[in-house]
Amino acid sequence: MTLLRYRPLFDLTTEFRTLQDELNRFLQAPDALPQVGFVPAAELSETPEALNLCLELPGINKENLNVEVTANSVRVSGERKTENHSESQGLKRSEFRYGTFERVIPLPMEVLNTEVTADYTNGILNLILPKRMDETKKVHKVQF
Repeated sequence: MTLLRYRPLFDLTTEFRTLQDELNRFLQAPDALPQVGFVPAAELSETPEALNLCLELPGINKENLNVEVTANSVRVSGERKTENHSESQGLKRSEFRYGTFERVIPLPMEVLNTEVTADYTNGILNLILPKRMDETKKVHKVQF
């Protein structure tokens, strides 16, 4: 059971002070914060022969990426490493997100995962995923 301090009347000054104390405590313990990575944006389009998947991965080196393709999904994982800043550079605040990430993208149809081609240029990962054509859907001309 949690005990709370009884305050008979609403006191705006006390409420702001409590909020400020909570915020200060939160900001002074960065090691206690959970590691929040990021989720790269994705774009999926379809052509008659293949699915085209583009992922936005700015600031990530090719060596820090891992792409795995199954017949039904694509798994992209990697890490954006932090840059070291010294006090002489004057960095006081950064809104960049660093750390590891993983994204699994389900595909709307089966693909030939052994024939996937990839290109990584300017922070954009382009995957061309050839569609698996079932033998029952192919049209064969019968000679007689």
